[in-house]
Amino acid sequence: MSDHSDERATMIAAGDLQEFAPRGREHCRRHPSALTLQLRRLQPASELCSSDGAAGLVGSLREVTIHERQRESWQLRKGVSDVGEEVDYDEELYVASNMVIWSKGSKNQASTVYKAFTVDSPVLQALWCDFTIPQEKSEKADGSDEVVEKCICILQNSCINVHSIEGKDYIAALPFQVANVWPTKYGLLFERSSSSHEVPPSPPREPLPTMFSMLHPLDEITPLVCKSGAGMFGSARVQYVADYTLRIVFLNAEPSIVMTYDTVQSLHTVWALRRVKPEEQNTVLKFSEQMGTPQHMATSSSLTAHLRSLSKGDSPVGSPFQNYSSLHSQSRSVSSPSMQSRSPSISNMAALSRSHSPALGVHSFSGVQRFNFSSSAQSPKRHSITHSPNSTSSDSFLITETEPIIPELCIDHLWTETVTNMREKNSQASKVFITTDLCGQKFLCFLVESQLQLRCVKFQESNDKSQLIFGSVTNIQAKDAAPVQGIDTLLVLEGSGNLVLYSGVVRVGKVFIPGLPAPSLTMSNQMPRPSTPLDSVSTPSKPLNKHLGPIEEGMLLSPVPELRDTSKIHDSTYIEDCTFQQLGTFIHALRDPVHNRVTLELSNNTMVRITIPEIATSELVKKCLQGIKAILPKEIAVQMLVKWYNAYNAPGGPSYHSEWNLFVTCLMNMMGYNTERLSWTRNLDFEGSLSPVIAPKKARPSETGSDEDWEYLLSSDYHRNFESHPVAKALRLDPLEVLAPKDDFSQSLSLDSSTLLFTHIPAVFFVLHLIYEELKLNSLMGEGIRSLVVVLVQLARDLKLEAYIDYYYRDYPALVKTSRQTCIIDQVQTGFMHHPSFFSAEPPSIFQWLSSCLKGGGVQPYPYLPGVCERSKLVVLSVALYILGDENAVSNEASHYLCKITSGQRKQQTEQDDSRCSFSHSTSVSSLAEKLVIWMTNVGFTLRDLESLPFGVALPIRDAIYYCREQPASDWPEAVCLLIGRQDLSKQACEGNLQKGKSSVGPVLSSDIPSGTESEEDEDGMNDMNEEVMSLIWSEDLRVQEVRRLLQSARPVRVNVVQMPEASDHEYIEEKENRLLQLCQRTMALPVGRGMFTLFSYHPVPTEQLPIPKLNLTGRAPPRNTTVDLNSGNIDVPPNMACWASFHNGVAAGLKIAPASQIDSAWIVYNKPKIAELANEYAGFLMALGLNGHLTKLATLNIHDYLTKGHEMTSIGLLLGVSAAKLGTMDMAITRLLSIHIPALLPPTSTELDVPHNVQVAAVIGIGLVYQGTAHRHTAEVLLAEIGRPPGPEMEYCTDRESYSLASGLALGMVCLGHGSNLIGMSDLNVPEQLYQYMVGGHRRFQAGMHREKHKSPSYQIKEGDTINVDVTCPGATLALAMIYLKTNNRSIADWLQAPDTMYLLDFVKPEFLLLRTLARCLILWDDILPNSKWVNSNVPQIIRENSISLHATELPSSEDLSLETLAQAHVYIIAGACLSLGFRFAGSENLAAFKCLYKYATDFLKCLSAPTASITGHYNLETCLSVLLLSLAMVMAGSGNLKVLQLCRFMHKKTGGEMNYGFHLAHHMALGLLFLGGGRYSLSTSNSSIAALLCALYPHFPVHSTDNRYHLQALRHLYVLAAEPRLLTPVDVDSNTPCYALIEVTYKGTQWYAEATEELMAPTLLPELHLLKQIRVKGPRYWELLIDLTKGTNHLKSILSKGGVLYVKLRAGQLSYKEDPMGWRSLLAQTVTHRNSEARAFKPEAISAFTSDPALFSFADYFCKPTVNMGQKQEILDLFSSILYECVTQENPEMLPTYIAIDQAVRRLERREMSETFELWQIKLVLEFFSSRSHQERMSRNPNRGLFMNSEFLPVMKCTIDNTLDQWLQAGGDVSLHSYLSGQPTEESQLSMLACFLIYHSVPTPGQLAAGGLEGSTSFSELLLKFKQLNMPVRALLRLAPLLLRNPQSMVL
Repeated sequence: MSDHSDERATMIAAGDLQEFAPRGREHCRRHPSALTLQLRRLQPASELCSSDGAAGLVGSLREVTIHERQRESWQLRKGVSDVGEEVDYDEELYVASNMVIWSKGSKNQASTVYKAFTVDSPVLQALWCDFTIPQEKSEKADGSDEVVEKCICILQNSCINVHSIEGKDYIAALPFQVANVWPTKYGLLFERSSSSHEVPPSPPREPLPTMFSMLHPLDEITPLVCKSGAGMFGSARVQYVADYTLRIVFLNAEPSIVMTYDTVQSLHTVWALRRVKPEEQNTVLKFSEQMGTPQHMATSSSLTAHLRSLSKGDSPVGSPFQNYSSLHSQSRSVSSPSMQSRSPSISNMAALSRSHSPALGVHSFSGVQRFNFSSSAQSPKRHSITHSPNSTSSDSFLITETEPIIPELCIDHLWTETVTNMREKNSQASKVFITTDLCGQKFLCFLVESQLQLRCVKFQESNDKSQLIFGSVTNIQAKDAAPVQGIDTLLVLEGSGNLVLYSGVVRVGKVFIPGLPAPSLTMSNQMPRPSTPLDSVSTPSKPLNKHLGPIEEGMLLSPVPELRDTSKIHDSTYIEDCTFQQLGTFIHALRDPVHNRVTLELSNNTMVRITIPEIATSELVKKCLQGIKAILPKEIAVQMLVKWYNAYNAPGGPSYHSEWNLFVTCLMNMMGYNTERLSWTRNLDFEGSLSPVIAPKKARPSETGSDEDWEYLLSSDYHRNFESHPVAKALRLDPLEVLAPKDDFSQSLSLDSSTLLFTHIPAVFFVLHLIYEELKLNSLMGEGIRSLVVVLVQLARDLKLEAYIDYYYRDYPALVKTSRQTCIIDQVQTGFMHHPSFFSAEPPSIFQWLSSCLKGGGVQPYPYLPGVCERSKLVVLSVALYILGDENAVSNEASHYLCKITSGQRKQQTEQDDSRCSFSHSTSVSSLAEKLVIWMTNVGFTLRDLESLPFGVALPIRDAIYYCREQPASDWPEAVCLLIGRQDLSKQACEGNLQKGKSSVGPVLSSDIPSGTESEEDEDGMNDMNEEVMSLIWSEDLRVQEVRRLLQSARPVRVNVVQMPEASDHEYIEEKENRLLQLCQRTMALPVGRGMFTLFSYHPVPTEQLPIPKLNLTGRAPPRNTTVDLNSGNIDVPPNMACWASFHNGVAAGLKIAPASQIDSAWIVYNKPKIAELANEYAGFLMALGLNGHLTKLATLNIHDYLTKGHEMTSIGLLLGVSAAKLGTMDMAITRLLSIHIPALLPPTSTELDVPHNVQVAAVIGIGLVYQGTAHRHTAEVLLAEIGRPPGPEMEYCTDRESYSLASGLALGMVCLGHGSNLIGMSDLNVPEQLYQYMVGGHRRFQAGMHREKHKSPSYQIKEGDTINVDVTCPGATLALAMIYLKTNNRSIADWLQAPDTMYLLDFVKPEFLLLRTLARCLILWDDILPNSKWVNSNVPQIIRENSISLHATELPSSEDLSLETLAQAHVYIIAGACLSLGFRFAGSENLAAFKCLYKYATDFLKCLSAPTASITGHYNLETCLSVLLLSLAMVMAGSGNLKVLQLCRFMHKKTGGEMNYGFHLAHHMALGLLFLGGGRYSLSTSNSSIAALLCALYPHFPVHSTDNRYHLQALRHLYVLAAEPRLLTPVDVDSNTPCYALIEVTYKGTQWYAEATEELMAPTLLPELHLLKQIRVKGPRYWELLIDLTKGTNHLKSILSKGGVLYVKLRAGQLSYKEDPMGWRSLLAQTVTHRNSEARAFKPEAISAFTSDPALFSFADYFCKPTVNMGQKQEILDLFSSILYECVTQENPEMLPTYIAIDQAVRRLERREMSETFELWQIKLVLEFFSSRSHQERMSRNPNRGLFMNSEFLPVMKCTIDNTLDQWLQAGGDVSLHSYLSGQPTEESQLSMLACFLIYHSVPTPGQLAAGGLEGSTSFSELLLKFKQLNMPVRALLRLAPLLLRNPQSMVL
């Protein structure tokens, strides 16, 4: 080597020199700090966390000037991004006086202040810390065990502030003075500050602990315990850390260790920090008799008592003092617990550290003066625990009760440095860090500044990862040091001022810093610039005085007092060092290392930040280094890397281009080559210039050129690269003949065996070969492969590995032929070479491996380097899984298809015998493809990776993807769906991952209604419906507009009265007003229906009030459109007529709000109206919010506020709302709320509260809701009694008793819902018997329980006697029975409810109650309900059936003994009851039979009304029954908008006179609302809970007028919401993001009534109830298929439905949506073309838009498929491209387009004989083998109708072309070169490329293998066949070789 290069190699150039000043300093100056205290409050909160305006201005001024300089410190760390990706910038935490500034910035100083905090008192320390919140503390369980809260902690004198990134702020008070805070893996660690000159008072006491931990700002500060090894007392002890001589000097999170320094012994110790185990906690807490000496056992008093006495100020000396061994004394929040030491004479820590030192047991330091306690216990003044002058921390935290503090963290001893003879007193480490060397070995380095040395201890994890093992110490002379983590090295500042780079303890080289400040800069720097406060002041945290007093120490910012020795600065060594001589500045210290950047402090107080260069920048060099590093022994690897690093980073080092050339030269030199003499390495250029002429440094001096120059050019790398360059081929340049250089063979070069890597050449060679194979799998690394193969060929030739040379020749025939120079390796020295066990004589080839897999041959494990050859591993495993069908290939790490390579391991035992792996039939094919795709996603394989795989290798993976794309599962994660290219699924998965909180209905289903609709329509409260979806559901007619018209109540009604001639004007006006009054009955009933129609259709804006449409009760009279008003005083209008109507109006408005909306308590209160008239609407609004679940967010305070107002409606709405929101939760708070309103639930002695009757009813129902289904005994008992609550003496409970009794019955039913006979623990209540009695009457039972007192005296008004008033109690009891025995099919109970079958008994029952009984009976016998009229009639008793008038009769039968009226009424009510039960049974099912049956009865009743017999039955009864039937119909057809039912409803809407009262209108419009529930998005469920809710809502007794609550509270009509569930499935086209039609197929599970069945529906459609379904499929052919399997669980589908039912679908190629092409005729064009007839050629590129929306394909069609003017022979290529494009888009695998084109191009290149690399031929071969492989054939045979993955005609044509080309070459003289190849003679150069192609394509064995097979002597073809059997050579190749091998072609004839 020349001197020049030597000198260059020892220096390393640092890059990127920049002047450094902490960013915070600049911000501080601009920050409104103490000077502008008054302005502080105007600052935004993010800038200032707190402010103290109290301080006087003068004081603050003085403080700024004096202290700010010393108080400045900062620390840097590597940037942490929120998302978790790699970022490269620094973050800085800067502290100055009482400000902390956190800034972030990247390399180029583009820094930003991220947060600035200002606190009240000066900041002692600021640091970053991550707290982990264990899951039980935090609310949301994400599945992960811990949530990490990233925080910043600011330590002040008396407290510590913690600010988390999420914005939470905590302040924790500190119970003692803190000297230091350290961030740990678990939380914070505090060191208590103690003055070192404490005087021990006479009674020796236990010292207090010195170290404490705080795991979370809300947790307590707890003492640290330490577990010492078997020390002086023989067993491992757990004790508190109470030794104040221990100082922490370093703390690290990963691995979690603490380093301490013992000030007395001057020793450093390392401890492991971990959480305390429970048993250790117990040991410390109940530590008792095992103390060292008897005096400890004497007494056990409490520390707390002592502390308390201190805080009160009385002197504790008089009290008998004991040791504080009992921790039970501590107060909960004094976080300074007592500590116990092991013996009175020696401190635990001293004993411990000595137990690891030679001076074991010598009591050289008496422990007495090391105790740590109050220095002045006798003085009468108040004592403090801590001893700094200004400690104020004791009395504020003392609490009287005592409770032990449990320690959280523990330290275990790991290592103590050995004691040397000459220990200096202050040899405390001033800097400690952990560094990793280039081979991953870890060192703990600590800088002892007084000794000027850096001590490095190597440590590693033990094999079981349980503990760390420390090695020996290495000392490096150093003045300062800093780690460079980015490149695993450390920088050392030597005493002489040189910067040296080390890796571990190996010296790498000196660092050369270009352009340290030039003298001119220093000259101008004489005057301190005013901008930098730091000039001419020593650096902040490095004070130069050695003797720091205790007070000063508290002010220092650096966690550890760092003692710098100034005396050495002026040593002569500095001046001698040439680097710094002329500058006059030298490096004084290093600080703030981040990644690979570090700051140098210079002697003139400026700071410079430098960057230490990377090890390598090019991917290729990095991979090679990584591989070689993995294979060499660690020491050699480090040396190799050090040499390379020096060569690469020498000053003025190489540019990026020539990095590889430099690497090769460096590597070859290390292996012993003389690269100057080796021709090809000599010509490598390092400048990266294009032309080699500039390159050689040894350029000849002669001006005239010579022939050698030309030869030099020809043999140069540049020429060779150019020759194989595609441009050269395109220009048809003839290859130039290179004259063999004269000196090549004359002198052979020998290797130098003394070099570093000489013995490892085979290992290095093998690793480089594996990297070469790995790079083949990345089509972007082609250049790298070509560079690498040159090195490999040289090494293979020198190692005489014929098989490898042949292998490389076959891969790169053009490259390999050019270099022939070998280097001799002595035979003797070959013996020294280390041939590793994994070295194989046959070159491992990934393509060969895949090929034999595809052919089904046996496969050897493929060698791979962990971490380097990841692609090889991926490809090998995926092929093993998919082609060989081995499911276990990917299941575990150690697969037997791979053998791992590591340094120095023995051969692995997993050598399989060559078992033929056949395709296993056990697993279904689909699951293999699925497994593969899911596994690839899990290992992080993406589409981009797939695109860079070579096409032959990627083919099996693409095949699996194509398979999965056809039949995916609906619940795959998003990444999988992206990989298989199903955007519809990935979008679905992505939406599924959104938080529930967001209204993720998304832009798709938002209702964008043009704002230009007529203005009056805007206020009707129905304009937020989703028109887009509704227009798809009901596309043929305007039924939605019609419903809207029928339900609007915001506009005046039309009052059409004709004035009779005889009527006066006044009478006419009265008549009009009376007519209006009738119409208003209808208007007031509309809002309930409107609420159903608009259910959950709106997301409110949190800043606006919810618009509530006005309820308009005026009219307009034609022809003059005069206003008619009820308030004119002409007629009597009932008082409060509209109060319930406006309540319903409020509910309807509130129910528009979707449950997913984001609403908070404030918004609910914000909606409260200002006007008293609107209070009823607001009451309804509150109830609605409860029904959609938002009322849970209302603060308890507000609830209380509303209830105390005493407004009846508000109380009703609120109580029902809150209960509905807490359905079935047994919530205690709500129970209390409700109990206040129910006298029966209050204690008997309580004050009588005057609760309005309706509020009591609401509260009772509320109890039912909150306890629904819980069978809570006490509640059930009370409710049972309440059904029959008698009227009280003072008229209380007398009015509207019916509704209260009914409510109690309904509530009781809900509480025991569906429990039937197994009501646990209630048998003594006899619930069914009691209910039966309530139903049929009888003597009142004696009132049990605590309410006896209230019912002693009977009512004075109502004479009931002691019998039960059946009229009151029957409905409640009947329905309670129905709900308790719901669906239980209990015959005995059902028989109680049978309608009476004798006239006598019939007279005893109100006909209305028969409806309820029949309904109850049918609900109990749920499974017997059948949807036909025969079943309905079977419910009617025989006597009625025989004697009743049929519904159609015209004249009346005469009868004496029977009351016809009774029979007729009983008949209609029983039928209505049966029909109602039918409605419940088939609610929301759209069952056709049920619909027809109910529709028949409804029309019958309609006819009845107009028949003459109607008067007998009674109009009122018929209207009631008709309303019930209408409701039943609407329940069955809920949400479907059925036209026939709509017509019935509209007919009823128009009837306004006569018997039609408010209640009937209510029923009819509820039916209309149910029919269009939620705008067609919702339907009803038939779960028990839903049926209970519907029973409350549809109770078949309707109010007579709008204020009638006598029989049933009107508010309960809205409980239907609890039965509604979203069931609309809306397909949304993923490309256009609009709803569309799609065909779906629904499969029902089999049941007792029908077998498993499928049905096709056109979505958007309402799905049946999910528990009935087995699966749902989106059917082709227009859309990609998609299967949602419900057998695995319905949650996936439920979440889709609840988010608006959006199901993303994707159109297939060439298909049109159903909207554009309803009959499928336009798509026929596409189908004719697909059937591969002649028109396929006539495919026009313009037509592509029908098939795909991919812009890349459009451009391809544009540029490559459109003919231009003078095409010539290119026409054929265009046609080919067009047909390929057509093929890809119709078969829907456009990703195959590049593969088709690559194959075609490769074949054309082969035809032109231009294939210089056989890479593409290999790929074609793999493609062909894949399609002929067994596994593929079996897949095709299993599902023959599967889409073709590749055109069946294309491959055979290509194959044929290749065969022909190679055969032509054979005939045209190729056989000669083939023969010479087989016999081992040199071949002529022009034939080399084609020969290689032939060998690859036909898998011809190498000459070596042929010789071994003994094929030479064969005489007949059959012999050859037998011998070739072992070589796995295909017969077609053998036929072509046979003539050459047999020598006489005649013997071919067998």
